[in-house]
Amino acid sequence: MRLVLKVLATTLIITLLFTFVCYADNPIVENIYTADPAAMVYNGTCYLYTGHDEGSTGYVMNNWKCYSSTDMVNWTDRGTPLAVSAFSWAKGDAWASQVVYKDGKFYWYICAEHKSISGKAIGVAVSASPTGPFTDALGYALITNDMTTQTDISWDDIDPTVFVDSDGQTYMYWGNTVCKYVKLNSDMISYSGSINTVTLPSFTEAPWLHKYGSTYYLSYAYGWPEQIAYATSSSPTGPWTYRGIIMPATGTCSTNHQAIIEFNGQPYFIYHNGSLPAGGDYKRSVCIEKFNYNADGTLPAIAQTSTGVDGVKNRLQSYNFPTMFVRHSNYDARIDADVDPFMDSQWQLVPGLANSAADYISFQSVNYPGYYLRHYNYDFALEKYDGTSNFAEDATFKKVAGLKDSAWTSFQSYNFPSRYIRHSNYLLKLDPISSDSEKQDATFKITN
Repeated sequence: MRLVLKVLATTLIITLLFTFVCYADNPIVENIYTADPAAMVYNGTCYLYTGHDEGSTGYVMNNWKCYSSTDMVNWTDRGTPLAVSAFSWAKGDAWASQVVYKDGKFYWYICAEHKSISGKAIGVAVSASPTGPFTDALGYALITNDMTTQTDISWDDIDPTVFVDSDGQTYMYWGNTVCKYVKLNSDMISYSGSINTVTLPSFTEAPWLHKYGSTYYLSYAYGWPEQIAYATSSSPTGPWTYRGIIMPATGTCSTNHQAIIEFNGQPYFIYHNGSLPAGGDYKRSVCIEKFNYNADGTLPAIAQTSTGVDGVKNRLQSYNFPTMFVRHSNYDARIDADVDPFMDSQWQLVPGLANSAADYISFQSVNYPGYYLRHYNYDFALEKYDGTSNFAEDATFKKVAGLKDSAWTSFQSYNFPSRYIRHSNYLLKLDPISSDSEKQDATFKITN
C-alpha cells in the first residue's frame, strides 16, 4: 500500500507540474518557446494551439502544443497532442497550424516539409477531443507544392487558416508570397473546385479568416519584418478591401502570426514575439491583448504589451517635478512631462531579475516587451534582457522609503547599494545621494 500511495503521489505531482501553467501577463507561456498561435472556443473554454521553437539558428520545430483557459488569464498546459511524426508523409518542420470544430470532430490543419515531394505541404489530423489524441485523417497531404505554381519557392504552401461559416461551408486560406484559398467539402479533408488566389498589399504569410457581425476579416503578415495588416469583405471569398496595419513589427523578432477570436463577448488578438530572455527570430513566445472593434467595425491599432490581458501598468512620477514621469526615448531613460506616445512612460514592475525577494523589482517597458530599465556606467538605457546575470543585476533595484519623503519611493541599486536612481538634467543616473536636492531627484511615486 505504501508503494502504491508513493506512486500515486509521484504521479499526481508530475501531472500537476505538467498540466498547470498560470500567467496573467505576456508572454503567457514562459517555460518553453511557443509560436504561430491559433485559438478556438469550444464549450466555454478557449483552446490555444501553438508551434514549439527548439532551435537557435533556424526554425527547429517538431511538434505542436495545446493550452486551455476559461478566463484568458490562467492557462492549463494540455501537453503535445500532435507531432510531425504522426504524418507518415512528412519529414519535419511543425510550422503554423489551426484547429477547428465541425460535426462532432476536431480537425487540425498543419503544414510540414514533405518527404517525397519537394517543399512544404498541408495536412490534416482529426480527433474526437480538442486535446487529442489526433491522428492523420488522410495518410497523405491535402496540399503539396506541385499543386501550386504561382511562385517558384518551395515554402509557399504554409500557414493554413480554416473558417467554418454559419451556413456550414468551410474555407481554407494559406500561403507565402501569394495568398490562396479553397472551399473544403463537408468531410473537411477534401476540397472542391480549383485553388484560388487573392491579391493583398505586401502579403507575406499567416492569413487568418474570421467574421464579426456580417463582415469577414482577412488579416495577414505584411512585409518584412512582419507587421499585421487586414482587409474586409462582405463575402468569405472577397473581393477584399485593404484596411491597413493593425500591429507594427516587433523589435524582438522578424515574424508575427496572429489569431483573432471572441471569448465571452470580449475580442482578443493573439500573436507572437521574442520577448523572453534569449528570445528572438527562432525563439518566439505567444502573447495576448484585449481589444474592441471601432464603431464602424474596423479594427483598431493594437500595441504589443508586457502586461497583456490583466497585468498592471505603472508610471513613476518625479517628486520635485510632479508633472514629469520616467519614460524611455530612443532607448534612453529620462523624465518628461506627459508624453506622446503615452505608453513610453508606462512600466511593469516585476520581481527583480537578480533577486525576486520582496521589495526587489525590475522595470519592464509595457510597450517594448522584453526590454528593461538597466544602468550601464551609471547611466540608464532601455535594453533587451539577454538572460545573463550581469544584465539581471544591473536591472534589479530595491524599493525603499523615499529619501526625501517616506510616503514616496526611492530605488536602490542591487549591485551598487550605495547608489540610487535619480534624475539629473532630466536624464536618469545611478548616483550616490547626499544633498537635499539629490534626495528630491531620487524620490518618486508609483502611480497607475
